[in-house]
Amino acid sequence: MAIPLTAGRLLAILKAEGVKTAEYPGWTGRGRDAATGRTFGPVHMVLNHHTAGTTSLTVVAKDGVAGLPGPLAHIHLAKTGVATMCSAGRANHAGTMAKNAYDSFLQEKATHPAPSKASGTIDGNDVSYGIETENLGNGTDVYPRAQYDAWVRINAAFCREFGWSAESCGCHKETSVEGKIDPKGPVEGYSTRGRFEFTPKQLRADVAERLKHAASWSPTAPTAPKPPTTPAPKPPTDTERITALEKRVTALEKRTA
Repeated sequence: MAIPLTAGRLLAILKAEGVKTAEYPGWTGRGRDAATGRTFGPVHMVLNHHTAGTTSLTVVAKDGVAGLPGPLAHIHLAKTGVATMCSAGRANHAGTMAKNAYDSFLQEKATHPAPSKASGTIDGNDVSYGIETENLGNGTDVYPRAQYDAWVRINAAFCREFGWSAESCGCHKETSVEGKIDPKGPVEGYSTRGRFEFTPKQLRADVAERLKHAASWSPTAPTAPKPPTTPAPKPPTDTERITALEKRVTALEKRTA
């Protein structure tokens, strides 16, 4: 059983994992517990989203959208890689989860089935931490390298704290019965890897790799291409030196003749 973290502890585990953090005003006391009469926790997974917009911090942290009051996640992750704390309590991010999908994360299975409403449903806001990662979600907007690196670190921080494997890290499209598509889009790169398409499987693989190391670990940075070098000229051979000397002597004789 994983009891939700205090605001202070949540901030601490992210900093220990090397995440750059910020705090939205009032985040430590903001949540949907009192308003809904439902208790946040125990928690069993992390759920990842994209914001489907830009400049969305206030919407995620406080305002919410029509029919869905804020906070809309526990963490807002900007393109700069800065994670802003939005809530330490219950947040409106997960919505209704298919039970078959949720169970696969709860049991940390190696594969996760497509969400089926026929399997039953649960309120995902009760049992999961939510990360809203800034991206248009149009399939072309790129997740910068710094943002993806922080994304991996945040997921790993929760797993490390609760003793979870990377199979406790899910994506909204893997649990939603409402046809959610997030997250999606290209990633600029990670570690020595160049551009690639975001997939939940790759995110979990990168989290799993991170969990093999200490929280202070940083992946290998890409190697900068070496500038082209001009090869050093070869020294002249004895024959070439003699020939050059003979030419100079001949030229001198012509000038003095």
